[in-house]
This record gives sequence, C-alpha cells and structure tokens, in this order.
Amino acid sequence: MGFRSFSLGVTIRVILIVLVSLVGSYLFVQNGSIPQSILCSGAVLLLSLNLITFVSRTNRKISRFLESIRYSDFSSSFTKDSNLGNSFKELNMSFNEVIEAFKRTRAQKEEQMLFLQIMIQHVNTGIISFTSTGKIGVINGTAKQLLQIPQFKDIHDLGKLSMELLDEVLSLKPGGAFSLRIDSELHLNVQSAAFKMEGQSWTLLSFQNIKSELQKNELEAWQNLTKVLRHEIMNSMTPIASLASSLGIILEEDVTEKEEGTLFLNKESYLDLSEGLATISKRSIGLVDFVNAYRDYTNIPQPIIKAFPVRSLFENIRILLSEDLLISNISLTCELSPLDLEIIGDQELLQMILINLVKNGKEAMAKASNRTILLKGGVDNHSQPYIQVIDHGEGIVPEALERIFVPFYTTKKSGSGIGLAISRQIMNLHRGNLEVSSVPGERTVFTLSFR
Repeated sequence: MGFRSFSLGVTIRVILIVLVSLVGSYLFVQNGSIPQSILCSGAVLLLSLNLITFVSRTNRKISRFLESIRYSDFSSSFTKDSNLGNSFKELNMSFNEVIEAFKRTRAQKEEQMLFLQIMIQHVNTGIISFTSTGKIGVINGTAKQLLQIPQFKDIHDLGKLSMELLDEVLSLKPGGAFSLRIDSELHLNVQSAAFKMEGQSWTLLSFQNIKSELQKNELEAWQNLTKVLRHEIMNSMTPIASLASSLGIILEEDVTEKEEGTLFLNKESYLDLSEGLATISKRSIGLVDFVNAYRDYTNIPQPIIKAFPVRSLFENIRILLSEDLLISNISLTCELSPLDLEIIGDQELLQMILINLVKNGKEAMAKASNRTILLKGGVDNHSQPYIQVIDHGEGIVPEALERIFVPFYTTKKSGSGIGLAISRQIMNLHRGNLEVSSVPGERTVFTLSFR
C-alpha cells in the first residue's frame, strides 16, 4: 500500500507539472501575457521542488534502512520517522518488521555461537583452529591442558612441545589423522578438517590423549598373546612330557642286562622307543617353527617410504605368481583407476602383503567356479588411495572375520596364522589399514587403505 501511494504521489505531481506548463504556454501564445507565464513557471518550479523533496526523503529513508542492515544497526525505528503523511505508514511498518526479523536472527546466531563456545570448552577433546598463515583462532581448555604451551598464538608454537608434532600437523591433509607419542604421559591422536570462513581458509585440529586407551588395548593384546603362547606351548610340551615319561618306563622295565654289562631291548620296545622319539622330534620342530613365526611377527623392519606407481607393483605380483597360479588354473587380473595411480610406501613390504593375500585367495578358490583373482587400485571419496585383492573362493564366516588378524589364529589346517597379522602390522607402519569383507561362497575383499 505504501509503495502504491508513493507511485500515486509521484504521478500526481508529474501530471500537475505538465498541466501547469501547458497552461502557461497556452496563455503566453494566446494572450502574450508575460506575468501569467511567469506565475505558471513559478508554479512549475515549486511543484518540481516538491517532487524532488518527496522522492529524496523516500530515498534517504531507504538508504538509512539499508545502512542499518549493512552495519547490523538494528536500533533504528521508522514508525515515527516520516513527514510524508499516512501514505508511508505501511512502508515504515515493513521496515520495522524486517529489522525485528534481523534482530531475532542475530540473537539466535549469538545464542548458538555462545552455546558452541561453551560446548567446545567443555568437551574432553582438544580443539584448535588456525588460518593458512598459522594464526590461532579457537583453542579450548582441553587443548591448552594437553599441550601445555604458554602464549599459544600461532600454530608454529607447537614446535615448543615437539618439532615432529609440528611437522606432522603442517603436512596433514584435510580429513587425515595420525598418532604420535610425545612422552611417557602423552600419546596424541590428531585429526584434521578444513573449512572456509569469510573467504579465508581455516584448519580445525582435534587432539586426544590415547595413552590410557593404548594401555588398555596393549594389556588386552598381551593377554590374548599369552593365551595363544600358552596354548601352543602346552600343545607341544604336554605330549613331549608324557612321551618322555613313557619312554623312561620302557627303558626301566623292558631293558634287560646280559653278561658283561650288555643291555638288551626287545624289538617291540625298540619300535615303541623309536616312535616316541620321532614324535618328540616333530613336536620340538613344531615348537621351534612357532617361535620363529613369533620372531618374524615382532621383528618387522621399518618401511622405507617413497612414492612409486601401483602399476609396477601389480606387474611384479603378476610375474612372481604367474607360474603358481597357472598350475592352479587361476587367472590374475589387474584394474587401475587412474592408470598413473601412485602410493607412498615401502614397495617391497607392500608386495609381501599382496603376495600373501593372493596366495590365500588361491587356496580359498580350490573348488570355486569363478577362478579369477582381481587386483584393484583406486582412490576413495576422500581422494585417498587404496588397493583391493578380490577372490571368489569359499569366503570367511562372520565369526572368524574379526579374528583372522589375531596372531597365530588360522582357519587352515596348515599354516602358522601369522601372515595376516604381519600384513596388518605392515599397514599400521604405513599409517594405513587392512580390512576384510566377505560373503561366504561368493567373494572376499581385502582392502589396503592409505592416508
């Protein structure tokens, strides 16, 4: 209504200016009356000034409204701020309603910001945000308590705690994570996220001290390992001890002494003795093999990290296993996307993982109709590279999926149960992971994911 009244007001003033101009022109042409013409010209001037004033006041009002929005000054009121009459009452009310809506929105945002700040300060995870130049934006109390860095104003101040930590943070990609042991009391797990605010790039870091969790997991791991060691040692030592006792009885009861100190043992006892000693020998060799497997698991070399093309890794696997797979009538296919995919890691150690996985797949496909193993390389949704080994063998039952990476656990009749445990350990050294999914009787997928 206010805007329609404004248009009407402008239209009426323009019409009056035109009419007065026409009347003045007519009088001058018909009568040559100069005073009347001057009078009409004066009227036109006054009407023009009135039109300019009318429009200017409205423009100033709109400009003041827009400036209030621009500078977030919502203290202005337009209800009694017009000398233009009742025609702009609705416009003033509209301005006030918009300002009130902005007030409410800003109040809600301030409340949400306050809630977010309180929440950030009370979480048990350290939070730090910093700009691309390193300037600290937000840092909560937990981060200050964990890092213990006075005057923490720049992300480079992390070097006061640990230069290795600073280097890891600066090289960390958005969405990435790493863990680092600072000292005996502080083992940090760090995660990163990136965002933009007011046209500036920011990085958000979260810190957690995982020392207690690691200790808990370490204790659980040692307990599980102790169970395995006890089981394997008892499996070997119990029959050895029993056989040794039985052999002692044979020697004591069945050995007879002849003349001149010669000892005699009948044939049956001799065979029992030979069989018992052979069994002891086999069990002893099995125990030595078990100890060697444990040594291999605990003596994995540190990876030599460098970038290399996945294509060459796949080609090496194909050449090394071609004869073995040919004998088993199994084909190995490779799939890469992109073709120039590269991985940063130790090619020799990763090759050892893939050889182990392909051989496991070959053994699982003894009765499979689809006799193809697929080596697949690509990047995930976070642009992180991965490698998959896919077979179509008998698969892994759900209850065994979580245990196949436990050292010395195996579902095969022969094998040490150490291969997958070593493979996952190698991936951990690469700050990656080794996971498995399986549909028994259809396919099994081992995924090597890299950060």
